[in-house]
Amino acid sequence: LLGFVSHSQYSAVDSNPLSLYVMHPFWNAIVKIFPTWLAPNLITFSGFLLLVFNFFLMAYFDPDFYASAPDHQHVPNGVWIVVGLLNFMAYTLDGVDGKQARRTNSSTPLGELFDHGLDSWACVYFVVTVYSTFGRGSTGVSVFVLYLLLWVVLFSFILSHWEKYNTGILFLPWGYDISQVTISIVYIVTAFVGVEAWYAPFLFNFLYRDLFTAMIIACALTVTLPMSLYNFYKAYKNNTLKHHSVYEILLPLVSPVLLFLLCTAWVFLSPTDILEVQPRLFYFMVGTAFANIS
Repeated sequence: LLGFVSHSQYSAVDSNPLSLYVMHPFWNAIVKIFPTWLAPNLITFSGFLLLVFNFFLMAYFDPDFYASAPDHQHVPNGVWIVVGLLNFMAYTLDGVDGKQARRTNSSTPLGELFDHGLDSWACVYFVVTVYSTFGRGSTGVSVFVLYLLLWVVLFSFILSHWEKYNTGILFLPWGYDISQVTISIVYIVTAFVGVEAWYAPFLFNFLYRDLFTAMIIACALTVTLPMSLYNFYKAYKNNTLKHHSVYEILLPLVSPVLLFLLCTAWVFLSPTDILEVQPRLFYFMVGTAFANIS
């Protein structure tokens, strides 16, 4: 913890219009409902547990990601409503925990570390849960494509913290707020229109599954990555970088890259074809390992 304290003094910048003009006013109203004796870490942990609950709820109704495919038993509509509401509640609690900490003057490096650890682990839960909306099969995406998309999300997460490590400022990624609101809406819409609605072409035979894939990749390549590199470049030009050698600058990326290479090698070399046979467990392993090294 002492080592973490020395690297934890930073400011955060949130420039996302959705966050600034919609979510923050909403969170400011919500946090006033909580009693001042309620620990911010408990709020953080409660939101995380909602994502875990969603993960296991969908694991029960859709263990192998075929439930949304034609000619398979679909997830009950009521479950989609529950998952959508809980996902938005988890997002809300993640947004108000810091406000509760400042409101009660209880911000600590330990709380920050706790929040960071759960945020990094939460990535796998919401990515894998939303996969059940489309699933695998003829109308979905393959488990390997989802594996790669999971890594896009994980690298987007670590990129913002790599940026903070080098600049001393955490520039909150736009993609997170947009994705959480969108995912929550998709769950609720699915409850009313059914998963069959996602089978139909969206535009020029462009399927919703393709839109889902394209949005994740496009957000990472056109928003997250360029903004991180731009903020890094500004710190370099202003001579405010915290680290100056190439080794120190790239050090936080070494472990995630190594994990990606090892996991991908496992996928291709597995004698039991583990990703096809146990995709949910494999995703969980990847996300848990990532949370421990990030």
